[in-house]
Amino acid sequence: MAFITVTDLSLGYDTQVVACDLNFSVSKGDYLCIVGENGSGKTTLMKTLLHLKEPISGKIETGDGLKENEIGYLPQQTIVQKDFPASVREIVLSGCQGRCGMRPFYNREEKELAKENMERMGITHLAGCCYRELSGGQQQRVLLARALCATRKILLLDEPVAGLDPVVTAQMYELIEGLNKDGITIIMISHDISSAAKYASHILHIGNRLFFGTKEEYLNSDIGRIFIERWKGGEING
Repeated sequence: MAFITVTDLSLGYDTQVVACDLNFSVSKGDYLCIVGENGSGKTTLMKTLLHLKEPISGKIETGDGLKENEIGYLPQQTIVQKDFPASVREIVLSGCQGRCGMRPFYNREEKELAKENMERMGITHLAGCCYRELSGGQQQRVLLARALCATRKILLLDEPVAGLDPVVTAQMYELIEGLNKDGITIIMISHDISSAAKYASHILHIGNRLFFGTKEEYLNSDIGRIFIERWKGGEING
């Protein structure tokens, strides 16, 4: 069974539907990119998958041993979050909160996990630094390390390269690709269709038209070809 199976899902706010009739699945090792026009419901879908929002209708089922608290999440950053006055070590460690239960402190295993993920992201030397003093790329590495503390199975990433320069963007994509090759399943919202086409194994397109399938199927579909041409022409930026 797949990690996540979505059946006839409709989502939105109160009674306002932003996307409907979504059907797709995500299996172990997949790299799913979610694409579509601005306002098509990409972030709303991700929040619904995380049970931060209730679906209007339809089902979201987890399987293959995945528990709801084993999903790592890297949301879009707000200005307030970028100015958060905590150390890198504290922020990465906070990703272990779901493992603590009622325990009000981090144990040795959780501290080792945070250290391991800082090493994985190449930010060990920044452990004592204040988060708000870091560059945008460094902050995203910190948040990715934090998300990894919550899971060894699946990561949900909401436009993780937004606002980063081209060099740092390429580095982030390489980091995420490396995590996927190490066995972590990726679900990523992307505004960059060229990178989605390069790295993804599967594409979910939501909006006026829907598509779910492999990257190759998407690139050869009418909806995929039209969307890519519009993106290249500058008609679409999100």
